[in-house]
Amino acid sequence: MVHNLLPSLIMVLVQFEFAGMNIFSKLAMDSGMNPFIHVAYRQIFACIVLAPLAYFIERGKRPPMTLPIFFQVFLCSIFGLTLNQITYYVGLKNSTPTIACALSNLLPAITFVLAVLCKQENAKLKTLAGQAKLIGTFVGVGGAMLLSLYHGPKIPIGQSRIHITTSANTNTNDHGQVSLIGPLLVIISSVTWAIWFIIQAKMSTNNPAPYSTSALMMMMATVECSIFGVIMEPHLEAWSLSLPIRAFASIYAGVVCSGIGVCMMSWCIDRRGPLFVSVFSPLLLVIVAALSWGFLREKLYLGTVLGSILIVMGLYCVLWGKSKETEPLQQQQHHKLQDLKEDMEMQ
Repeated sequence: MVHNLLPSLIMVLVQFEFAGMNIFSKLAMDSGMNPFIHVAYRQIFACIVLAPLAYFIERGKRPPMTLPIFFQVFLCSIFGLTLNQITYYVGLKNSTPTIACALSNLLPAITFVLAVLCKQENAKLKTLAGQAKLIGTFVGVGGAMLLSLYHGPKIPIGQSRIHITTSANTNTNDHGQVSLIGPLLVIISSVTWAIWFIIQAKMSTNNPAPYSTSALMMMMATVECSIFGVIMEPHLEAWSLSLPIRAFASIYAGVVCSGIGVCMMSWCIDRRGPLFVSVFSPLLLVIVAALSWGFLREKLYLGTVLGSILIVMGLYCVLWGKSKETEPLQQQQHHKLQDLKEDMEMQ
């Protein structure tokens, strides 16, 4: 029983880890920390953790590095880490943790669209699964538009007595209006993450060493993000981590989320598959909304709630369609294993 529950417990813990990252990162940037600098430090600390793990876990198992694979790793570092995290953190700085997490749930729908355009996946619109993925994509995009463009009345849920703040400045006006640039950048972040999935799918077939390629990807991203950071903020004092919240947020994001969190998700994917991991994504939205209300006194508006509900509904439509498509393949694999087992017993 414990063995069966362990992947679920780990994925719940992962959602709490990433929820903490959103809260701590928001506090660090509200204290005046440049998001480009925060992203650079995240890559540095993640690289320090992941590089030794990759060396020991895949020592003697790594295939030789070729120029095409090296180029694919470079593209993954650009889209999956550098552009993805810069757009996400700048978007987070100009919105709220709840909005950022809600819009991140568009990832499966965006990935589906890009996979169809790149001919990595067949839309299969004549099947129920294909129609579910298409409907889920439209519902998710509709929810994102509603969340970004409409705020509506405030939800009367009271106000928390706890308030953690590092700055008097906020990204909303007196009516709770969030700058459109924030949600737009978070959506772009999901697009770059989806592009990373497309490139990663091609690369993983030719180089089955996920930890080593991830470590190399992280090293490249460290250089790229540092260059962006220096260009955007060349003053040395801005890079100081003397303020505790900035140091803690940077180390937490790099070590706990990019390092430990990624390894935990990889372990769950290996045992239960990527669909199992994706199902837990909406839990992050719930946790972040609760923590933002409890610690940051974030107000919830009707548009945010309705948009989030539509995005989560669209997410599960896409995931349901994907699960229906993989059922025949899973049944074939099960039958093959059964036949192999019977043959071994007969021998």
